[in-house]
Amino acid sequence: MVLKRRGPALWHRLGYLLSFVAPGVLVYACFVLAPILLSVGYSLTNANIFATETRFVGLANYLNLLTDEAFLSSLRVTTILTLIIVIVPNAAGVGVAVLLDRKGWLYNTLRSVFFVPVVLSSVVVSVVWMAMLSDEGLINSMLRGLGVAEPPGWLSDPDLALYSIGFIISWQMLGFCSVVYLAGLQSVPQSMHEAASIDGAGPWLRFRKVTWPLLASSLTTNTVMLLITGFKAYDHIQVLTAGGPGVGTTSTLAFNVMQVGFTANRTGEASAMAIVMLVVIAAVSTVVLRVLNRREVSL
Repeated sequence: MVLKRRGPALWHRLGYLLSFVAPGVLVYACFVLAPILLSVGYSLTNANIFATETRFVGLANYLNLLTDEAFLSSLRVTTILTLIIVIVPNAAGVGVAVLLDRKGWLYNTLRSVFFVPVVLSSVVVSVVWMAMLSDEGLINSMLRGLGVAEPPGWLSDPDLALYSIGFIISWQMLGFCSVVYLAGLQSVPQSMHEAASIDGAGPWLRFRKVTWPLLASSLTTNTVMLLITGFKAYDHIQVLTAGGPGVGTTSTLAFNVMQVGFTANRTGEASAMAIVMLVVIAAVSTVVLRVLNRREVSL
């Protein structure tokens, strides 16, 4: 009798579980797994919307990437841009969080102000900064007012364009990093600061020995998010420089995929690039996550 009663109850529980899990799994399968599998399939062919016949080419598209100058250049550009995006908002975010870790309406307002760029569209942010960094924009006008005869071309100089884009994306992500670090700061027990202060530790020593180790999880979250943001950068590139100035100066992996796939209509090659980008992002994120998680455990 006990087994017979447990049987229907178990099936009811499984039914409830499936009713909650199934919609999420279905959405994930349709919008994540299916596109990835389709991309893998296309990457093994010479797919082109203007081609009369689509043939299986195996790993030829992947092998061609090893000698494709445009792809290798976009990989280098993406690496530099990602390093900027990971380092700058992380470092500046800690400083901003420390400054805003106070009570009062003024600091609450400043927190909202710093977070506003995060919720803005990348296109809107790019258009605003493009106007500010143009030859006759606000930044160069201020430099001329300070006596600089020939201000730099922030987006037109091949030596500066990539760093300017890195700064813009870093500026937009600063609010996110600051909020995450601020949450970490507010979770640090005040008693630990008081104990360190009684032992004679100054503000810098307290931050280095007490606060910073307890921000390990915040650092992990920010670093992984910024890594993904850097590797998939496209909107800012398209609006600000369209991959220029020059040939491929600011062309990232994501931008190159879009150009090859939708401008040159070489769907097979673009799919191979997209799969390589997916593998690179997954591999780098996994390595960084494991390293930072080990740091958290050791602390």
